[in-house]
Amino acid sequence: MNWFTGVCTYLVVWWTVLFAILPLGSRTFAEMGMAPPPGCDPGAPVDPKLGKKFIATTGISAIVFLAIWAIVRFHLITLPELPTH
Repeated sequence: MNWFTGVCTYLVVWWTVLFAILPLGSRTFAEMGMAPPPGCDPGAPVDPKLGKKFIATTGISAIVFLAIWAIVRFHLITLPELPTH
């Protein structure tokens, strides 16, 4: 895996992990029993804690990327070993 493929792979993993983490721990205005501000959807999160979620996403993505890198680098799974159906 060259550096460009590695960066692209990391970015795909990062965005996938971000979308998996975003809903965790979020409470909406409706769940909190609060009236949303004017122009805000009742299903919007009250405090999404995006900074913590970005940091968690970066760490988890690094671990997942290292696993993918090791699989590719050390040929732990090769194309002929993948199922065809």
